[in-house]
Amino acid sequence: MNDETLSYYRDQAETFVLDTQAVDMAPLYAHFLPRLHANARILDAGCGSGRDARAFAESGFQVTAFDASPAMAAVAEAHSGAPVAVLRFQEIAWREAFDGIWACASLLHVPTAELPDVMRRLGRALKPGGILYASFKYGRGEQVRNGRHFTDLDEAGLADLLDQVGLFVEVESWVTSDRRPGRESERWLNSVLRLEDDA
Repeated sequence: MNDETLSYYRDQAETFVLDTQAVDMAPLYAHFLPRLHANARILDAGCGSGRDARAFAESGFQVTAFDASPAMAAVAEAHSGAPVAVLRFQEIAWREAFDGIWACASLLHVPTAELPDVMRRLGRALKPGGILYASFKYGRGEQVRNGRHFTDLDEAGLADLLDQVGLFVEVESWVTSDRRPGRESERWLNSVLRLEDDA
């Protein structure tokens, strides 16, 4: 997350929470949570408002959460009732610590050139056979929208990224509309990936 994007989340934290915290994410959870065992350890990577970290904890999972924005981390900590670290994807150093990683609308702030290294870091943080959910705005290339940097991906872009990284098997990918009211025309690429057992 670059400085401009961090500034956006500092200044717009309250608005962002109002826009996202009450969104029904159950249809997306249904692609991720059933692939994990009871009491699995989940990393909510780029947790935003803390909405998903709280939902996972209430479902009985062990949750660790972080966000690059100090303002969002504070909001998420208050909402989830659990500690939230201030951390960038490029600083992840866990090793075989998690059964699943949830990166919902967060990896999209990582510049294209840095995504392969970040994906390898996520792979090292997963246990063998671990599951990663990631979502990107649907498209190609890097954009700046309303003061935030985005890396957009489509199916071909995701395939190229996975080829570069060489750690994950694509379990499923699908395109959805934005779940926020009034933004249904925006499209998202969702993907569930599995870390190869011998990675």
